[in-house]
Amino acid sequence: MTEPTRQEAIYTAIAHIPEGKVATYGQIAKLAGFPRGARLVGQALRQLPAKSTIPWHRVINAQGQLSFPKASAKYHEQYARLQAEDVAFNGGKINLTQFQWDI
Repeated sequence: MTEPTRQEAIYTAIAHIPEGKVATYGQIAKLAGFPRGARLVGQALRQLPAKSTIPWHRVINAQGQLSFPKASAKYHEQYARLQAEDVAFNGGKINLTQFQWDI
């Protein structure tokens, strides 16, 4: 059996984030086997096919914020998807103590 690619490992980790929870880029990197590889997660997400069912919207930065520019369509899409899963925002931030996925 062949080893999964870096991208596959990252996508698999993201696919396991439960609805109503979020994970940070660093958390996903560590789970995928790439400690200190948060940037790798961002790179993998940029290459995610448009029709993918992987819950990319559940990945946020370590400050509890969305990483897209606030005026962008992707920011609004991610925000709406998280709100639809009852993830609450307070001043543009998500309370990681309450909503971060506890692996």
